[in-house]
Amino acid sequence: MENVESVLVIDDDPAFNRVLCRALKNRGFAAAGAHSVEEAAALIPDMQAARAVLDLNIDGTSGLTLVAPLLAANPDCRIVVLTGYASIATAVEAIKLGATHYLAKPTDVDAILAAFEATSAQEDFTPPSQPLSVDRLEWEHIQRVLKEHDGNISSTARALQMHRRTLQRKLMKRPVKS
Repeated sequence: MENVESVLVIDDDPAFNRVLCRALKNRGFAAAGAHSVEEAAALIPDMQAARAVLDLNIDGTSGLTLVAPLLAANPDCRIVVLTGYASIATAVEAIKLGATHYLAKPTDVDAILAAFEATSAQEDFTPPSQPLSVDRLEWEHIQRVLKEHDGNISSTARALQMHRRTLQRKLMKRPVKS
């Protein structure tokens, strides 16, 4: 069992976490799941995972806060960040912090395994050939300003000169397709 690679799945959706752990175990990995940032932080030092699947939003907390501890425990850890609300700003931030790949949900275990096998960090990200729609540009801008204000809705709304409730409604919607 010493040559079995360990995978830490960090996602607050218990069904997704359980199914992904089971699928990884069926493919020969030693998989463990964590449902919160605190639970993951407790597992990381002892597990020293070779690979990690990290949800971007874990119960309202940025999963990106776990990239540094994962890499501190194992500098060779391959980290795939998953999100249901993909944006260019968060993808760039994840890669800069040390994640190997960034995938939008829904995704499957084959796509995650392919992302782990990428020979280098995701540098092949190219902008789409079609220009973004106005709605998508607005979504990207909101995500960028939200990141600059560390996820604080009120200060982001002030910076965007928008009512806080309006911003919250926009953030609750799924991002507009490119």
